[in-house]
Amino acid sequence: MTTDRRLLLIATGSAHKLAELRQLLNLGAADVVSLADVGLADDADETGATFEANATLKALYYAERSDLPTLADDSGLEVDALDGRPGVLTRRYAGPDATDAQNNERLLAELAGLPSEGRTARYRCVLVFAEDAAVHEVTHGTFEGRIALAPRGDGGFGYDPIFEPVGEPAGGRTVGQLSAAEKNAISHRAQAARTMREKLVVRGY
Repeated sequence: MTTDRRLLLIATGSAHKLAELRQLLNLGAADVVSLADVGLADDADETGATFEANATLKALYYAERSDLPTLADDSGLEVDALDGRPGVLTRRYAGPDATDAQNNERLLAELAGLPSEGRTARYRCVLVFAEDAAVHEVTHGTFEGRIALAPRGDGGFGYDPIFEPVGEPAGGRTVGQLSAAEKNAISHRAQAARTMREKLVVRGY
């Protein structure tokens, strides 16, 4: 990391999200750093009722503690048959320390017996950029699809093995069966990151 380049803190403890955002942002004039890189181990309280509210809380929390411009992500899954759940509880749907497999198992159990046409869902992502104790940019991404009848594939993370993109037929490939390049061309996080990248480049990052 050179001293004459700007730094941008990515406010996530998820190694998967960090890796995706590093690749998707691909900033030419800034170095992306993680919470671990700047010695921050405490968690922001995600008490918001929406993805945007939680992303905002995280961006402001870590920008204040690091004194760095900060980009925060909040994202999750909304299932129509469950009135939008898991929603903001996506990461901890089966409990505060739930694994991805446990979250997937709970969701599949709640949808048991429901045919493919009744399993519509979407991933949502909100990115919030904060600097100097203020929010300056917010971007959104939405990735439509359906919940598969059973997990398939070991790529991606989270609910990817049980999420079929809308372009796939029922029983087709899940995101867990897509390559990283295929996922990054269509995902909710990729959509939000592409728009955020444009805004950050204008800001000199």
